[in-house]
Amino acid sequence: EAALEKGEKIQLVGFGTFEVRERAAREGRNPQDPKKVIKIPAKKIPVFRPGKALKDKVE
Repeated sequence: EAALEKGEKIQLVGFGTFEVRERAAREGRNPQDPKKVIKIPAKKIPVFRPGKALKDKVE
């Protein structure tokens, strides 16, 4: 957790990589009132990329 908070990647050999990425700010629509545009702020999100060994076992 501490490594991800610092923006570092965590690689687990044979499993995959965890990292934090910045999601850009964007505009969205309210599903209950599609004419209304809302601003969605930028935020950081966790991302997991599976490694080749994990992908091969799932197939």
